[in-house]
Amino acid sequence: MNRYIGIDVHQDKCHGTVLDEDGITARQGYFQNSPSGFKDFFDGTGTGKVAIEATDAWQPVYDWLTEKGFDVKLAHPHKTRIIAEVKIKTDCRDSEALADLVRADLIAEVYVPCDDMRELRGIAKQRGKLVQERSKYKNRTKAQLRKRGIEYKDRNIWTKSGKQWLRDLEINAVNDFLEVLKTLNDRISKLEEEIEEIAGDMEEARLLMTIPGVSYYTALTIIAEIATIERFPSPEHLCSYAGLVPSVKQSGSKEVHGPISGGRPLLRWIIYQATHNHKNNAPNSHVTEFYKRLEQRKPKKLAKTAAARKLTTVIYWMLKLKEEFHPKGYDPRTSR
Repeated sequence: MNRYIGIDVHQDKCHGTVLDEDGITARQGYFQNSPSGFKDFFDGTGTGKVAIEATDAWQPVYDWLTEKGFDVKLAHPHKTRIIAEVKIKTDCRDSEALADLVRADLIAEVYVPCDDMRELRGIAKQRGKLVQERSKYKNRTKAQLRKRGIEYKDRNIWTKSGKQWLRDLEINAVNDFLEVLKTLNDRISKLEEEIEEIAGDMEEARLLMTIPGVSYYTALTIIAEIATIERFPSPEHLCSYAGLVPSVKQSGSKEVHGPISGGRPLLRWIIYQATHNHKNNAPNSHVTEFYKRLEQRKPKKLAKTAAARKLTTVIYWMLKLKEEFHPKGYDPRTSR
């Protein structure tokens, strides 16, 4: 007998609903988000189709069920909720709604990368989090100086001499922040060494690093977020995945373009960074020239987003055709 299972996943616990072929609840309840918890709940249920909402804690139960032979689908959180509200029209708990949706074959799936790509994503994400933390402590240090009316704008306080100047101020909070910053810098440096080694062994990363302004970290992050270029049928699909396409509201013949929305935040951020660095490192490339032309007649923010879309399109064709960066552009239809 087929089983249709919805699982609402949290950090420590999960709530599962098991439906039979007729949509009757066969099992329901909480279980620990751990192998022993999975075994207790699924013991005797047989295999079936499972829907899990994509949250921070989805991987353990997804991997365990896949290994046991279940047909597991990772559900897009936003799209799944929209479908549930329209199609189910009840106040069911999340696991019940997911079970109903997988039974009706209405799950909006999220791509699940292979283990290697998941590891790359983890490394890239960890480096990004550490850099964000470092920025927070730098801002807190500056806030301590402003609080005391200490001028520092003509001084680079993050150089070796600048940090010594900060220590000489003998502000306890600032000294504490400097110690935290030292720890963060050490860990970021170690991660960057690991990233450089990994990226140096990847053909796709070496290709992307032929783009002026694209570093080891940028290349690896882009590749980790994309996973495989083959899953995108066109550059437009990749731009949409990155969240670089304006939203569209259409009613009859009227079409209104709004701000960009959705997409992968980390991918969008790293492409924005790559675009900014590229403009500074390649003033005569076709991407930079496109930005300069647009900047003359459009707001700077719109020009930046359009240039990021253009660079994303370039990245798409570079990975698709396995070609290095062309400073003056090229027509992919005439490439090998």
